[in-house]
Amino acid sequence: MTEDLYELGSRVAESARVLSRASDAVRVAAVRAAASELRAGAPMILAANEKDLAHGRDAGLTQTALDRLRLDAARIEAMASGLETVAALSDPIGTVVSTDVRPNGLRVTRVRAPLGVVGVIYENRPNVTSDVAGLCVRSANAAFLRGSSSALASNQQIVAALQSGLAAVGLPREAIALVEDTSHETAIAFMRLHEVIDVLVPRGGPSLIASMREHATVPVILDGDGNCHVYIDKDADLDMAERIVVNAKTQRPGVCNAMESLVLHEEIAGPMLDRLGRAMPQVRLLGDQRAQALSSRVEPASDEDFAREFLDLISTVVVVPDLDAALAHIERFSSGHSEAIVTSNPDVAQRFLAEVDAAAVLHNASTRFVDGSELGLGAEVGISTQKLHARGPMGLEALTSIRWVIQGEGQIRS
Repeated sequence: MTEDLYELGSRVAESARVLSRASDAVRVAAVRAAASELRAGAPMILAANEKDLAHGRDAGLTQTALDRLRLDAARIEAMASGLETVAALSDPIGTVVSTDVRPNGLRVTRVRAPLGVVGVIYENRPNVTSDVAGLCVRSANAAFLRGSSSALASNQQIVAALQSGLAAVGLPREAIALVEDTSHETAIAFMRLHEVIDVLVPRGGPSLIASMREHATVPVILDGDGNCHVYIDKDADLDMAERIVVNAKTQRPGVCNAMESLVLHEEIAGPMLDRLGRAMPQVRLLGDQRAQALSSRVEPASDEDFAREFLDLISTVVVVPDLDAALAHIERFSSGHSEAIVTSNPDVAQRFLAEVDAAAVLHNASTRFVDGSELGLGAEVGISTQKLHARGPMGLEALTSIRWVIQGEGQIRS
């Protein structure tokens, strides 16, 4: 299979070169055509998704995992609308980042250029297929995709629709390509296709990230765990805090920007736990001794629990005496994804926003907003929790590199 994978990758790389020469108008037309093909192919996509769901239920997938896998008419429409939003964004390719004229007369310009082939390994979420593909094509990159076995039938139908959109405007179909062999061996081979893939983005759990760290020879942008905290300060509006926590934890618990950890100032911890007990009784709470003393619903938590991304209706809770203790707890257990504070004290808010080291920090807002579509990117390839090249939700600009263009009139270096 490695040889077949390399051959497919070579065709993807050639398609990337064609895309890099395509005009902005053609790339826009391709993404819009892909949206139309998604809508037209919805019945086949939904039928394939039902097969995936049936296999998932037979395999014992959790309800959270099944929700990540599930498509319906509304979610397919959201995928198509997301593609149209991406099509409407400004073209990043060729954008001038800076210009300078050197003392010797050389004109130096830095412009944005495509990365080439963007490889993505992801688990269980077929909507990622269209999000990644649309962003890649719009930014003149080819999308080389390796989804999970649990979503294979759905991904096959989605990619077929997207490829029809490419063909409709004369672009090569394999500018969007899916690896259909979902074996572990092929995944490792995919991570090592440095001759083909220019950058690799893993979207999955700790086991995928660990495998990537061990095996990848391609440059990687890590889309890591989302152990997201919400800190409720003593000066918080408790009605607001309740709404934010309930939304951040329960609106869609199986995604990386859901709240996993609740930090409560000691002065409001008791009333807040009472409120949350009524507002989200379905959420299991694991906490420290102080939280346990305030509510019989709180079970003991270990350090491993405080560091865990549950992706379920479970949350840790810790009670702290002040902002410094809250910041220390978050620093110890944060995965660097998204951290929020609820407070009406602007000085406390400013300290939190300035001192928390995460890809996204929020004041008086749900962590669920850390999402490419919500933040104006149209969609996202992933949410980077590292610091080099890209950090946070990765949209069109994150899929570009910088090219130096130097123009002279015969200058030579002395």
